[in-house]
Amino acid sequence: MPYPPAPRRKDKGPVVALVMIGIVVLAIATVGVVAATRDSNQAGDSGYSGYSSYTYSPEATTTTTGETATSSRSGSPRTTSTSTSQAGPKAVIALGDNPIHAEGLGAFDIDGCALPGMDYSAPGQDQFLRAALPCIEAMWKPSFAKANLPYQPAELVMVTSQITTTCGSMGPDRTALYCDGTIYWTPAHYANEQGSANPNHPGKYLGQLAHEYGHHVQWLSGILRASSQAQYEKGGWDTPEGLDLNRRKELQATCFGGMTLAPLSHGAVPGDVIQVALTDAGNRGDYPIYPTRDHGAPERNAAWVNHGFRNNETSACNTWVASAAEVS
Repeated sequence: MPYPPAPRRKDKGPVVALVMIGIVVLAIATVGVVAATRDSNQAGDSGYSGYSSYTYSPEATTTTTGETATSSRSGSPRTTSTSTSQAGPKAVIALGDNPIHAEGLGAFDIDGCALPGMDYSAPGQDQFLRAALPCIEAMWKPSFAKANLPYQPAELVMVTSQITTTCGSMGPDRTALYCDGTIYWTPAHYANEQGSANPNHPGKYLGQLAHEYGHHVQWLSGILRASSQAQYEKGGWDTPEGLDLNRRKELQATCFGGMTLAPLSHGAVPGDVIQVALTDAGNRGDYPIYPTRDHGAPERNAAWVNHGFRNNETSACNTWVASAAEVS
């Protein structure tokens, strides 16, 4: 996220009254900016029809999760860390030349994935997604070892009320959010999605989970931090250059999501679940009626999720070296 420059120190003197007037004016302006930003973010949520924007918190290298949302996992919250002081493999803060894009890396085949029957209540979604996550982890973990990159499982938190994360606040009515090793899932939002483009089908939930896990791959490898720094250098995520970077980031997560579905299609998961997951991904994105183009058009999402599914190679999902048209 952009960081504003530190304010200059002001000398005390006979202009205190003017300073106080300025503070009042600034406070009024700030209220307007916050309100406008809130409205803009809400429009963006609907604009990509279900894909959440990743928000990076670069000052927090250690994040404790699980205390601000409803979770069915018992025990103490897990502490996740990407501190560079840890021994072992380190994330590489790079985009197109990140080691995760090396040849021969992808989602590896697994023997099977026992998913429960889908119940669209919040506990039912929680049970389904928690059953799917270990399968996804098993498919991706070998690639991190091969690339000499750090690995840790993703945390999953069910959001059923207004909460605060290290990436900001969110409510149960918005789309899922990935933040610093954790997927914050909003069961009410997805259960309420209805229509021919996004039916209440297990495939929709598996496809959305695969996309969010794609952000986890980016986070572990160092891509998310690199993209955040690149957006900052371009003046922010909402500049033309920043939005281009954001689309590359989101479309790569969509492509990684397609890769996740590939091994599951070899008999581990019913074919209709895979097909709905792919179709649902292709129906999400920046529709023309929405003002912010930060996730790529639906046709671009469809192209990248199917590209990842067909090729199952991280190098094929290197959106950072793709043409502008391919990430429009």
